[in-house]
Order: sequence, then C-alpha cells, then structure tokens
Amino acid sequence: MNAREEILRRLGETPAEPAAYAAIPRPYLRRHHEGDAVELFAERAADYRAEVRRIPGADLPAVLGALRGHYVVPDGLPADWTAGADVVRDDPPVSIAALDALDGVITGCAVAIAETGTVVLDHGPGQGRRALTLVPDHHVVVVESARIAADVPEALERLSPDRPLTFISGPSATSDIELSRVEGVHGPRRLTIVITD
Repeated sequence: MNAREEILRRLGETPAEPAAYAAIPRPYLRRHHEGDAVELFAERAADYRAEVRRIPGADLPAVLGALRGHYVVPDGLPADWTAGADVVRDDPPVSIAALDALDGVITGCAVAIAETGTVVLDHGPGQGRRALTLVPDHHVVVVESARIAADVPEALERLSPDRPLTFISGPSATSDIELSRVEGVHGPRRLTIVITD
C-alpha cells in the first residue's frame, strides 16, 4: 500500500472519539511566559503598530463614546460598551457599500495571544461577520484581560476548530519588492486595541 492509498483508507475510518483525542499526549512546552500576560500582549500588539490603550472597565463607555465618526457594531456586543458612541447595529446586515462609508467598527474578541500580540475573532456574538472587520478603515477591538492567553497553545484550547477564525496582528499591511510598507490594502488601515479589566 502506498501513502496515497493509506491516506484514503484513513479518510474512510470513523473519526476519533473526543475522549481519545483528548488523551493524545502533547508533551510540548505549552507556556513560554510566566509574567504578566496583559502587559506582554500590550507590548507585542504595539510592536505591530496597533494603538493600544489599557483602561478600567468602567471607563469603556467614555473611551468608545469619544471616538470620532460613525461606527458599526455587531449583534451581541454589549450595548453599555457603546452607550455614548455614534453607532449603527449590523442587524439587519449593513451593505458592503455602507460599511465602506462608515468610519470604523467596534468588536469584542474570542481570545488574544500575548506572545504574538494577536487578537483572534471566531465571529461569534459581539464579533460579527468577517466583512465587518475587513471593510471599514478603523477596527476598534475591546479585549477583556481575562481573554488574554499567554501563548498560542493556551489560546487554541479556548477556541473551537469548527468556527471561522480570523487572526489579527496589527493593521492590515503589505510591502512591495522595495519594502515600501502600505497599510490598509487587505483590511483596516488602523487598529485600536482597548484592554479592559
């Protein structure tokens, strides 16, 4: 039997039981940092040119209310977060043309990864559909400190593999052959991360 035949044979087998999958040994290092994961996340996210602010949770409505412009918010985002902000709910879904005309989007996140400075969206409640986070020019992500995982393995344990995942490390950017950086080509030109307790 060659490798192709072996793979095709395995595809026909019944999937592993959840208990059997959980019992697979994973001896790799699961956490690289024992220090303050929130501080490390803020530092790494800023390295990727995100604007990072750490605030008490009670200040969140005032901070989001101070945003200038008209922002879209996904279904499931706590209404008290944006009590003073100029927002439109994405229910019914806002058209792509209307999203492009808005100043930005405010979302929550599923998890954030301190080691890489990455925000992960699984597009559940408060995170919205992918178009919300790709079309507007400014993405404001509220990261509750309890959602910050120290490392990638710890973050992946908190995520469901059957959800659509978007990993965001800084504003959208690309470089040409001469390494001239251009931001906003494939998504928001600005990324603001508001970390709350």
